[in-house]
Amino acid sequence: MLRLRLGSTDLAGARFAIAPLFELNSLLRKLAAGRRSGLPRGWAERLVPAFRDLRRDTDLDAILSLQTAGSGPSALAPAPRRGLDQGVEDDLATIRAMDPDQIRQEVRRVTGRALPLDAERLLADDGLSGRIAATLEIAWDRLLAADWPALRAVCERDVFHRADQITRAGWRTATRDLHPGLTWVDDGAELAAFAVDQVVDGAGDGVLLVPSVFVWPSAAAHIGPGWPKTIIYPARGIRVLWSEPAEAVPGSLGRLIGRSRAAILAALAEPSSTSQLARTLGLATGAVGDHLATLRDAGLVDRTRVGRSVHYRRTPIGDALVASAEP
Repeated sequence: MLRLRLGSTDLAGARFAIAPLFELNSLLRKLAAGRRSGLPRGWAERLVPAFRDLRRDTDLDAILSLQTAGSGPSALAPAPRRGLDQGVEDDLATIRAMDPDQIRQEVRRVTGRALPLDAERLLADDGLSGRIAATLEIAWDRLLAADWPALRAVCERDVFHRADQITRAGWRTATRDLHPGLTWVDDGAELAAFAVDQVVDGAGDGVLLVPSVFVWPSAAAHIGPGWPKTIIYPARGIRVLWSEPAEAVPGSLGRLIGRSRAAILAALAEPSSTSQLARTLGLATGAVGDHLATLRDAGLVDRTRVGRSVHYRRTPIGDALVASAEP
């Protein structure tokens, strides 16, 4: 079990972020290990051929050797520095700017073992940083880029939900359901997923909370160099994305108000913008806007402005309608 001791300044400086290359690295780990749990239906079958090509034609196999089952160097998944605005381009730029000697030292510390010959050759290359970034960029384009808008929308919706909860009910209420294995205690957090008992003190510069799609059904933490103290947890709402469309829409509700409106209402368990709903559900933005207007006129959703965006959420009547619908 990991016990992360956080002082008042750490909690006061808590913030949310999205980590694109952490998501890619988590997907690569699943594909490399052959584990398909946690992937949407058909994803593994769709991605395995491209993954095999990447292993054959790029440095991907060598790069995957630079980590263990439980940890890896920050060169494969840099810490997000721009919060919810973090993009994969930011991550790749961070890797390209890394000192190769720093990467080598971190890899040796993380792995603690002899590496395969192709990995040793990669580490010895003066262009190490650029080769890692180039390979991850190709992997991103072939494996994740097409699906990222929908996945990012899931993570953003999680953060908006928790921000709303913080405003309404406070920090503990908003974060108590991050993961069943995560417990908040008086002086910090305890994460049961760690095999080795460890106590780590916060650095006083805040704790980073990162919603993730591919970490599901587990949770993770970054406590080493290169990252602030970080808790990575499964984003809310991934079940909607992972389900087949017929499973994501309550049957009787779909017959009553139409499948698209039912899907939108079911997805609004957390506040979402029109564009986020469109990306998550694979619908046209204009069509989602029209459906939301109808649902709002019927008293099933309402809307609030958050910064420059308008977020929709179910009303109590909408909640009751979804809860009572027959599957």
